[in-house]
Amino acid sequence: MPSHIALTALVVADYDDAIDFYTRALGFDLVEDTPRPDGSRWVVVRPPGATEAALLLARAKDEAQRARVGDQTGGRVGFFLHTDDFARDHARMTAEGVRFLEEPRHEPYGSVAVFEDLYGNRWDLLQPAQP
Repeated sequence: MPSHIALTALVVADYDDAIDFYTRALGFDLVEDTPRPDGSRWVVVRPPGATEAALLLARAKDEAQRARVGDQTGGRVGFFLHTDDFARDHARMTAEGVRFLEEPRHEPYGSVAVFEDLYGNRWDLLQPAQP
């Protein structure tokens, strides 16, 4: 297997709140939720159908990490969720209470709108244009 990025850690305030948001509001699958000896948990979520890339939901364990929850990328979009049906997913996410920061845009590269996760991290919902 060629090298690939398997997990990206996302620092969260609470495991259960994060699991609820990512599975309910974004429709991700909960891949793993395993307790660890130190009291933390190994929590992995990923979009349905994804086979390689996933998010490791890592609860902040000190003040420095808690200060980064919701601002891991300095206020810019740091996460990009691709879809094969922008209108469907935008409508479903909106109905689930996901906060979009702009109206959908149709750019040469695809249909896109910026949204925030439950902590304020910015994401693009993006349906790439057909080649």
